[in-house]
Amino acid sequence: MTARLYLDEDILPELARVLRAAGHDAVSAHEEGALGIGDEEQLTRAAAQGRALVSYNYRHFIRLAREWSEQGREHAGIIISFRQYRRRELGELRRAVARLLEVADEERLQDAVYVLDQFR
Repeated sequence: MTARLYLDEDILPELARVLRAAGHDAVSAHEEGALGIGDEEQLTRAAAQGRALVSYNYRHFIRLAREWSEQGREHAGIIISFRQYRRRELGELRRAVARLLEVADEERLQDAVYVLDQFR
């Protein structure tokens, strides 16, 4: 099954719209009214919705992935990028996410961490 995505507030909110237009299931923290909340709450929200979280905040989410694993907590996946994309790079960002989703479905993303930069 195709992965469902939750974009945290650091990701361009337009990405959710262009991913949906391409047939993907994606929502943004901006659309969800989930701005200004902590990273763990963002991951908790994504997990509760069965969505893989997409973020530029790799340090915090790598730590959270490790902590959740040690605690036996499940999530639908974490997709991180080491670089932030600007609005003019939205197409490049969409293509990287689409390439990742070609190889990482919902099952493969479950409790895993993927680095988006590998799919550029």
